[in-house]
Amino acid sequence: MKVRVRVGKRGQVVIPKEIREKTGVKEGVEVVVEVKGDVVTISRASPPTEDYVSYYRLTYAKKLDHEVDIRGLLGEERAERHKRVR
Repeated sequence: MKVRVRVGKRGQVVIPKEIREKTGVKEGVEVVVEVKGDVVTISRASPPTEDYVSYYRLTYAKKLDHEVDIRGLLGEERAERHKRVR
């Protein structure tokens, strides 16, 4: 997909909504800007492995209206599976 956009007064470029949605680029997500000759590319930064959950929440997860206790849910799931095995 190619889209033409204009560079603003302060050197800013708006990434079109369709591209942001397709690539998972949302507010707060880090991107890498790279120059090769006269070509400028913008790509989503790779997730830091030590903080992948936060990266996922920023890029892919839909925003929840409340916090979810993942460890608690996993514990409940393990307990439920343990009951079924017995």
